[in-house]
Amino acid sequence: MRVTRTSQAAKIAAILGAGVLVVLIIAPWWAGRADMRLMGELFLYLALASLWNLMAGYAGLVSVGQQAYVGFGGYMLFALTIFAGFPPIVAIAGAGVLGALISVPVALLIFRLRGAYFAIGTWVIAEVFRLSFAQISALGGGSGSSLPVKIVRSMADGRLAREALSYWLALGIAFCVIAAVYMFLRSRQGLALTAIRDNELAASSLGIDIWWTKFIVYVAASALTAMIGALIFLQKLRISPDAAFSVNDWTAFVIFIVVIGGIGTIEGPIIGTLIFFALRETLADLGTVYLMVLGVVAILIMLRAPKGIWGLVRARFDLQLFPLGYRVVSDKVKGD
Repeated sequence: MRVTRTSQAAKIAAILGAGVLVVLIIAPWWAGRADMRLMGELFLYLALASLWNLMAGYAGLVSVGQQAYVGFGGYMLFALTIFAGFPPIVAIAGAGVLGALISVPVALLIFRLRGAYFAIGTWVIAEVFRLSFAQISALGGGSGSSLPVKIVRSMADGRLAREALSYWLALGIAFCVIAAVYMFLRSRQGLALTAIRDNELAASSLGIDIWWTKFIVYVAASALTAMIGALIFLQKLRISPDAAFSVNDWTAFVIFIVVIGGIGTIEGPIIGTLIFFALRETLADLGTVYLMVLGVVAILIMLRAPKGIWGLVRARFDLQLFPLGYRVVSDKVKGD
């Protein structure tokens, strides 16, 4: 008998994942411009979903206001590049730092709320952000603003090079978010977070600082969400309060992805993102019917598979592509 964290399936998944990553990295040499834009958007939604899943699925922080940090990051990109003269890539990192700083007083306020009140509180904060940025005339006020051409051209020489750079940035942040979530959940802090998710009272009795653990998760997720928001609007080249703080685009769709994929798993957001984009690309021309189909799919999955599609797969096949806990494996001994 031996104790291990890895499995044969995880090793195979790691090899296949490395191969897929290499193929995705060289996409500018084989994919069309429309395909690259679509994949870049997919990567950004995957990163958003993974962060929301970390908060809700592990820390129990069910937020319906993460669009606050998407919009904040987007506006900080515009502000830092236009007024501070930062290069766009540096401004993305700056948006993450500022997102972490602004999330501290927000957390101190909304962490006083519990359950549904917490969720409503996050939405109220997002609306405050939206209304506040709508009053800043230097950034276009309620009508929004476009990124100056000289800033866009400073990213790289030529349109193709800029599109490739935007694609690589989206792929890079998705990879970094998934890797960071995975490494965090395998750490001691991740073990504490899992204990909190399973039973807060028991975790507290073991000496785990529940408030501080959730606070760290919230600040880190907010910082990374702000960076993703900066990337989103670097690709769009235009920002407005309604687009930046859209609850449908940056929260409702993200929740849908996590719920259908499997909340509380690393694999869930990956599966959910692929399904969401497959449905969107297939049904987007149907208008409101598209949204109705999304709702029906979500209801059916919640009824038939409350833990999501990946939860159903894992329960049936005992499969983990990102193993977090230890498992006991029996070594077969050959007889004489």
